[in-house]
Amino acid sequence: MIVAALATASVASLGGQPAKAPPIDLAGLLARVGERIEAYYQRAQSIVCTETVQLVTMDMGFAPDPHTRRLVYELRVSWDKAGDGDATPEANVLRQLKSINGRPPKPGEEPGCLDPKPVSLDPLAFLLPHHQQEYKFTYKGVGRIGDGRTAAMIDYAPAGKPPPEITWKESCVEINVPARTTGRVWIDRFAGDVLRIDETMMGPFDIQVPESQRRKGASPTLVLDRADSSIRYKLVTFTEPNEIVLLPESIEMMSVIRGSGAPRLRTTQRFTGYQRFVTGGRVVTP
Repeated sequence: MIVAALATASVASLGGQPAKAPPIDLAGLLARVGERIEAYYQRAQSIVCTETVQLVTMDMGFAPDPHTRRLVYELRVSWDKAGDGDATPEANVLRQLKSINGRPPKPGEEPGCLDPKPVSLDPLAFLLPHHQQEYKFTYKGVGRIGDGRTAAMIDYAPAGKPPPEITWKESCVEINVPARTTGRVWIDRFAGDVLRIDETMMGPFDIQVPESQRRKGASPTLVLDRADSSIRYKLVTFTEPNEIVLLPESIEMMSVIRGSGAPRLRTTQRFTGYQRFVTGGRVVTP
């Protein structure tokens, strides 16, 4: 899930003190989670919001670059059938760029190296029933999330040892090392809703820089030290008709990649201004 892009990834903690609790039916809970996420994607297709992204690059001493990049998108989720005759839908986040540092984007302006992709896999997709078999899940008890609520804590890691994925694009590199990625999902024990996802990708992991990508005098190797993320969800109430939907509230990410142009990158994404499209083309705001 975490993909570091020449300094892309996340802030997170796998913290939380487990409370003593009786064993649960883990398979049953995960099945309920999968059903709830499928239902969420059915609803989310009619919901749009504003995503505000802030990218802060830092040196290895945590000194921030004064030129913070701020992006505003209109965001929605698609839940479309996959190609090649596969009837299983895939959930993607679709972004339409509205502003860059307060100005409208120029015609044909391409996303920056570290900017979110116009189309990306939704973070909850790995918990869909047809993807759960790709992970190993472990029940870790009951813990409290930030607002005082309790939630079941489920740790996960990829099943087997999937190979690393390194993709170079001009001056950018995307780094995904699933074999070194672990995470924790915080789940409402009764409803099966996902309340929070924390994930970390641990290094060190060396990446050889192709000659065509090397800056003069720069090291031929990048080193991924760490990439962390934390995603939080909140309840949003709509009216006419009345409906309460659990939707993304924020994503915080931090990556540390030695030898890159942005050795440390903190990315913050906030989701606000939710609107719902209902029958007849009406727009309903919370």
